[in-house]
Amino acid sequence: MIEEGYAAVSSRRVATGAGVNVGLVYYYFATMDDLFIALFRRGAERSLERQAEVLSSPQPLWGLWDLTHQQSDPAVTMEFIALANHRKAIKSEIADYSRRFRAMQVEVMTRVLPGYGLDPEQWPASSIMVMMTGISRFLLIEDAFELDTGHAETVALIEGRIASLEGPRGSAGTHGATEPAPLTF
Repeated sequence: MIEEGYAAVSSRRVATGAGVNVGLVYYYFATMDDLFIALFRRGAERSLERQAEVLSSPQPLWGLWDLTHQQSDPAVTMEFIALANHRKAIKSEIADYSRRFRAMQVEVMTRVLPGYGLDPEQWPASSIMVMMTGISRFLLIEDAFELDTGHAETVALIEGRIASLEGPRGSAGTHGATEPAPLTF
């Protein structure tokens, strides 16, 4: 999938890669969509667990930024997005998991952000989550195309704002210790 794209994935190639016969692939996955969904769910469940971990840390903004900004392989994400454009079941699965990710983010940040001195009317948790994760994903997509103009400055700007709220990355225990600077993008 990563090497040649989702369209090159077939039950025969999966079976060959796994060292099993094609019948065994169909025994576990009636359709290729079922296989893609299982693959997606496996990764998404791991990511949900990791997100829950970082959101419960003393520095949830740093954790979320690092989790979304430093993903190791945006190619897989891009292949699933391309696949979702052509397969309704995959699109539905991605949308369902995306809602779960966002709901967890918003629920935690709705509790956390007021402790940083942010007015929830002026800085809704849902908007901050869209900005952080959206910018992060956009930077990863551009990185995949070897486009990085403005990336370092954007990362520095965001990380500066996070540091003004949570202290330096990894300085657990400083949460709320100083008056946070206003969040401005």
